[in-house]
Amino acid sequence: MANMAITVEPGIYISPNSNCDKKWWGIAVRIEDDILITKDGYELLSKYAPRKVKKLKKWLQKKCFK
Repeated sequence: MANMAITVEPGIYISPNSNCDKKWWGIAVRIEDDILITKDGYELLSKYAPRKVKKLKKWLQKKCFK
């Protein structure tokens, strides 16, 4: 279906009383990508979003976020 946009958002959610170290209880992490379906394949619209902690911290230090 060309010209359709979809979001792919895998995530992990650790509920209280989970069978893991208590320090992880209540944590939620989601990585979201937006994809445009084209007639020849797809285009990853979120390709420039920071994906590593170091790059994310640098991005958040930009003047427009202060």
